[in-house]
Amino acid sequence: MSDTNDPTRDGLLREESLGADTSKDRGTSIATPTRAQDDDPLRRSRTSGIYAAVIGLGVVLILLIIFIAQNTRRTTVSFLTWDGQVPVAVALLIAAVAGLFLAGMAGTLRILQLRRRVKRGARASH
Repeated sequence: MSDTNDPTRDGLLREESLGADTSKDRGTSIATPTRAQDDDPLRRSRTSGIYAAVIGLGVVLILLIIFIAQNTRRTTVSFLTWDGQVPVAVALLIAAVAGLFLAGMAGTLRILQLRRRVKRGARASH
């Protein structure tokens, strides 16, 4: 049973992938129900995004607690004129936070640069 060359099926699949009712353009009488995005009870919302973020953050925090508990051995850290004994986990976490800070600063500067470029382009086109 092969229906790979069925034009009606192909049209329906095309409509589903495009998300629009294109049956009028083809001259067929196939009507597909179209629903506005606001009518969808399962649509994504800010609340669902926050819920997913909280769950993700909870998993990361559990993994972080396990990491800290397993790396309690102390090590000597030297930075410029400072020498100290700290747990390995603390030293690695401080290094990770410093790396995140530097990456965040670089990203922020790039975003500001692009916004400035867009504003200049908008002013020049008017």
